[in-house]
Amino acid sequence: MSNNYYFYEPKEGHPLKHDPFNAIIAPRPIGWISTLNAQGVANLAPYSFFNAFNYTPPIIGFSSIGFKDSVENAQQRGEFCWNLVTRELAEKMNLTSAMIDGDEFEFAELEKGRSKIIDTPQVASSPVTMECKTTQVIQLQSQNGDVCDSYLVLGEVVAVHIEKSAVVDGVYQTTYNQPILRGGGAGDYFAVNDMQQFEMLRPK
Repeated sequence: MSNNYYFYEPKEGHPLKHDPFNAIIAPRPIGWISTLNAQGVANLAPYSFFNAFNYTPPIIGFSSIGFKDSVENAQQRGEFCWNLVTRELAEKMNLTSAMIDGDEFEFAELEKGRSKIIDTPQVASSPVTMECKTTQVIQLQSQNGDVCDSYLVLGEVVAVHIEKSAVVDGVYQTTYNQPILRGGGAGDYFAVNDMQQFEMLRPK
């Protein structure tokens, strides 16, 4: 291999100052996940390992390093809600990443919105939310079958709420709400706006 490339096997470590994995697979959409525990106390936490996994039915999912409250709640209650993080909500989202005992909605001074189909509340100020029914909770494993302390939670989207101002001529405008994405560094985020947009149609 050319000397112009760094090469390493992750199991042996890497030659850089910081592990580049998170910075390479980036920027990533943020899974701002709200759940309810068995006692009905709300939980709200951001996950940078989040994405869409299926179109019909629509399935989204987030991965948690450690069996955290969001995973336990989504498994026990069988539901969770995803809330879009905008530039305006960035600081509030960051507050909900703190490890606290209690309700992160209250800690971050966020109003709870009522969901239509599930019991889990949503972030009232988020312009897009998705109510989800948990379909799978999968503990990840290595190529050798060794289990990891990481859990993938998948859920079918059963209801979608979209602020009408973000829809033009029947098309949702991705950049309208200035969604933010997670980068690789400890505090790295990226904002999405029209300047980054370009169009490229699939070949027929």
